[in-house]
Amino acid sequence: MDSVNATSRETLESSIESATQGVLGFQQSDGHWVFELEADCTIPAEYVLLRHYLAEPVDTVLEAKIGNYLRRVQGAHGGWPLVHDGEFDMSASVKAYFALKMIGDSVDAPHMVRAREAIHARGGAINSNVFTRFLLATFGVVTWRAVPVLPIEIVLLPFWSPFHLNKISYWARTTMVPLMVIAALKPRARNPKGVGIDELFLQDPRSIGMTAKAPHQSMAWFLLFRSLDVILRVVEPLFPKSLRKRAIDAALAFIEERLNGEDGMGAIYPPMANIVMMYDALGKDENYPPRATTRRGLDKLLVIKDDEAYCQPCVSPVWDTTLTAHALLEAGGDKAVPAARQGLDWLIPKQELEVKGDWAVKRPDVRPGGWAFQYNNAHYPDLDDTAVVVMSMDRMRREHGVAGYDTAIARGREWIEGMQSDDGGWAAFDVNNLEYYLNNIPFSDHGALLDPPTEDVTARCISMLAQLGETEKSSTHVAAGVAYLRKTQHPEGSWYGRWGMNFIYGTWSVLCALNMAGVDHGDPMIRKAVDWLASIQNEDGGWGEDAVSYRLDYKGWEAAPSTASQTAWALLALMAAGEVDHRAVARGVEYLIATQNKKGLWDEQRYTATGFPRVFYLRYHGYPKFFPLWALARYRNLRNTNSRVVGVGM
Repeated sequence: MDSVNATSRETLESSIESATQGVLGFQQSDGHWVFELEADCTIPAEYVLLRHYLAEPVDTVLEAKIGNYLRRVQGAHGGWPLVHDGEFDMSASVKAYFALKMIGDSVDAPHMVRAREAIHARGGAINSNVFTRFLLATFGVVTWRAVPVLPIEIVLLPFWSPFHLNKISYWARTTMVPLMVIAALKPRARNPKGVGIDELFLQDPRSIGMTAKAPHQSMAWFLLFRSLDVILRVVEPLFPKSLRKRAIDAALAFIEERLNGEDGMGAIYPPMANIVMMYDALGKDENYPPRATTRRGLDKLLVIKDDEAYCQPCVSPVWDTTLTAHALLEAGGDKAVPAARQGLDWLIPKQELEVKGDWAVKRPDVRPGGWAFQYNNAHYPDLDDTAVVVMSMDRMRREHGVAGYDTAIARGREWIEGMQSDDGGWAAFDVNNLEYYLNNIPFSDHGALLDPPTEDVTARCISMLAQLGETEKSSTHVAAGVAYLRKTQHPEGSWYGRWGMNFIYGTWSVLCALNMAGVDHGDPMIRKAVDWLASIQNEDGGWGEDAVSYRLDYKGWEAAPSTASQTAWALLALMAAGEVDHRAVARGVEYLIATQNKKGLWDEQRYTATGFPRVFYLRYHGYPKFFPLWALARYRNLRNTNSRVVGVGM
């Protein structure tokens, strides 16, 4: 290595070896990897409240551990943030306070006083979001006038109507259907302790009405939908009982087709919790099989440690396994490659080849062939996972001559090609989910009702097709995708990252795709991206980005302390653009080596992934384990070759 890089070959190799051993230590006995997936305080708080809603026997040990977790993540501002060291969030704070009070914390305890004062200082709990208001309505804290009307009869609307379940995202669809049944029946939480949180409001909470317009909503559209809400409040009680019964039956049919065993409908917490409450409202006791199975699934999301516990929003075994396999294939060696193969072999039967999920409504002629994010979620495979799995399998067969992946790769490719949206981009779960006006309905104060194409998922799909041999010239899919990326680059050179935080993640994804698709490294959009990445490097040599970068009034990247995962993305991005010898790359490598811990891995408290921008963020505990290994091994491999060109899609 030349003088540009102060890191010795031996130091780099030692770091890679140590990280490899660290990652291998997390492999499960059947070959896969699954790391903790942590969100903010809302999911563990909701879990506590669900147990009291149902009047389940109090598990004092578990509640004490969840209480410890909630107290630890309370912010210096007195409330609770959505990310580590983040700004106050009203809904998170209200739920965390409610859960702690339910657990038994005194309202006079210092941390509860601080929380209450922080909530009051920001206008009180009236400023909670729609989902929080629904929860509070079931506990009788607010009335049902404080939430939008969600007539269950919506499920009977034809596809040509302005609102239809298949015009919203999978996560909204699975959450809303059981919630609409709850809204129709208006049950009351059992709440044996009789705990309420009236003290968090600056007015009588039973006097408050609907939510105000959310910042992302158009005033004209909002007023239209608010007017419809007013009309529906008047006419909904007049709907024929026979129509309501037919709608509830249709909702139950929708749900029961997708129950998905203990993995749960959609394999995510909110719809699963709603389903348990829905069956309770329908008079089905705790032994009713669909309710009991879903309830057990919620407990499988718990992470219970010696002193703390929390509930995950879902689990990420497919994502964790394929990304770890990529990192190990990059690292190479007689331990890493066989372990990666074990992981990929575990993934083969996880491919969905039979069920035509909700995506097929808009693509009825496309055969299934995708992978889901979780252990089982047949109705909702996603394109990001599928593209990454296909690339890892293709790499294994090409570089190591391993057979047995051809059929899986072909079906994955076929499904992704069939799922391209008309604008040239790809979304996470659906096709042409572009009904943006629906984000103006009162229920969508979170602004995450849709699943439109995004730069990061589009890039991943291009990377996969290009790794399989396609180019802009040979593939209309790749050409349309690259054109989409050209028009979505921001003026300073970055791309938006929908599922990772944020512009660093998006730019990494896109530069990998452009490189694989054969776009010249001298292309102005690539040069602009390289210059931007170099310009935002922190003084310590790493990269970081704050969740504030998702602000509605776009201001681009927001500075934050360096993290291992975001540093790795920046390094992989620069190397994909042909910049292995760039001084910024050398500094980034030095940062990763200097911050590696004694276990060969990296400590990372900050959240670097995204559930819903401005609403819900994620901390993948695996990211600081496999991404830095991947970046260091890529650096070593490119420095040891003459071409210095990344030959794979990620």
